Amino acid sequence: MMKAGRALFALTLGLGTLTPAIFAAVDSTSNGTVFVMTNSADRNEVVAYTREQDGSFYESNRYATEGRGSGGTNDPLQSQGSLTLSNDHKLLFAVNAGSGTLTSFRVGSSGRLQIADKIEAGGSEPLAVTSSQNRVYVLDGAGAGTVVGFSVNETGKLRAINDATVFLSGTSAGGSSISITPDGNFLVVTERLTNNLDTFRIFSDGTLGPIQTTASPVPGVFSARFDPAGHLILSATGPAGVTDASTISSFAVSNNGSLTAITHSLPTFGNANCWNAVTPDGKFAYVSNAASSTISAFTIDKGGDLKAVGSTIVATQPAGTTNLDITISGDGKYLFALNSMVGTVSVFEINADGTLLEKGDITGLPKNVGFNGIAAL
Repeated sequence: MMKAGRALFALTLGLGTLTPAIFAAVDSTSNGTVFVMTNSADRNEVVAYTREQDGSFYESNRYATEGRGSGGTNDPLQSQGSLTLSNDHKLLFAVNAGSGTLTSFRVGSSGRLQIADKIEAGGSEPLAVTSSQNRVYVLDGAGAGTVVGFSVNETGKLRAINDATVFLSGTSAGGSSISITPDGNFLVVTERLTNNLDTFRIFSDGTLGPIQTTASPVPGVFSARFDPAGHLILSATGPAGVTDASTISSFAVSNNGSLTAITHSLPTFGNANCWNAVTPDGKFAYVSNAASSTISAFTIDKGGDLKAVGSTIVATQPAGTTNLDITISGDGKYLFALNSMVGTVSVFEINADGTLLEKGDITGLPKNVGFNGIAAL
């Protein structure tokens, strides 16, 4: 084994070729795997990058989804959650936007994947997927936009739930994220084109109640994720054409599914805040300002109120780095940013105060190619 920081080589399984090592200097005591979805129009794949004990990453395998992505060059899906782990990290779900299917994988030791099932997603353009216990819901962007429900067992086998398809608020609503409350009672979809938030009650049989549409008080909605306490954390780009207008907000969900703002339009001091991630302990929320190549951080108190960490901007990446999506490791120690235009994944250590420490980049991804989706163990 060569020392960290020097070139390593690893066999890229399934391709039969050798590829350069992918290096990021991280704590050698933390082992994990980062998954990135290629979204290729010819053959969608999930690429696994595994961390060595010396802190280096290598491309350990590529797993075919047996479906097709949408292709494109930069953020073609315009969604968060196209690649999603189950809460217990035993299953991984990938949407195939080009073939209208959903793929499930079993997650084994050291992040090894085994395809479990592939099923018609209930629409021609699946964009995002979320899960809770034995339920999986897919957001489809075609036509009026739909949410389709599936049951899933412990082996990853999927089955469509009867009468578990609902529509968004209108044609071409631009659904961009889907998330379930921690108690599994409600599902929320963001509509980026209508600037609406849609809430659906989840019944015990997995079917969904009537849509409750809330006009967002925040302009430019894109992605919403629940923290462990059930607060909805909303990323928004802000008014069109305004510099550094992106915001983050938090909402409470009532027993009847209505949304009430807790923190309203806190600035992220960046452009195109479209993605967010919350630490597993619920202490911090991070947002990706894609057009500014920055990451902002916020604390979340017990009541769901957000406050900026330090000067808000906790990481600045090289100019031209379009950080499309972010995710946090299951132990809450690391944040990973998917950098589309430059073909890298940035690795940051999360400090106790919520600030970030840059630990290097996973390199070797194609540049200017429309991969979407990132998840980490």
